[in-house]
Amino acid sequence: MNKHYRRIEKPSGEEYLANEPPFADLLPADGLLLNHMEENFLSVKSLIYSLPKEKLQFRYAAGKWSIKEVLVHIIDMERIYGYRMLRFARNDKTILPGFNHLDYITYSGADRRDLDGIFDEYEAVRYSTIGLLNGLDDEALLRRSIMNTKPVSVRALAYQIAGHELHHVDIIRGRYL
Repeated sequence: MNKHYRRIEKPSGEEYLANEPPFADLLPADGLLLNHMEENFLSVKSLIYSLPKEKLQFRYAAGKWSIKEVLVHIIDMERIYGYRMLRFARNDKTILPGFNHLDYITYSGADRRDLDGIFDEYEAVRYSTIGLLNGLDDEALLRRSIMNTKPVSVRALAYQIAGHELHHVDIIRGRYL
């Protein structure tokens, strides 16, 4: 683990989108977000690789995602939120429209992918996110722009990424194992 990660304090409530699930509540308020992001990635990887191969395509109910699809969903959301964080941090005031995350899974091909390839992508996206956030100053982390017609801060998006991952890991542990 990199001990040189910057501290990123937990955002206040008005920095989030009102309709977003409170994923950030799943994280401690210790300012060690980037450390948690790295540790959580390694924990997810260890958990998933400990499972039998056939479990990776298990669906706990009709119409629910497989574990591979959940992993690709986590990656997709982090990539999209990372892009938004970059734009907001650089003071881009372009209003960014929403998207339907369900459509992304439909076209992801996750179940046909090799698990090593999924984790190569996951790792690249995660360390890219950490690198971006670690290089931002306090002013950039607090910067806000419009997403889905509402203002949201860079650090709120960062906490949503990390909490979103924990949310899905809780679901995997509770419904897939």
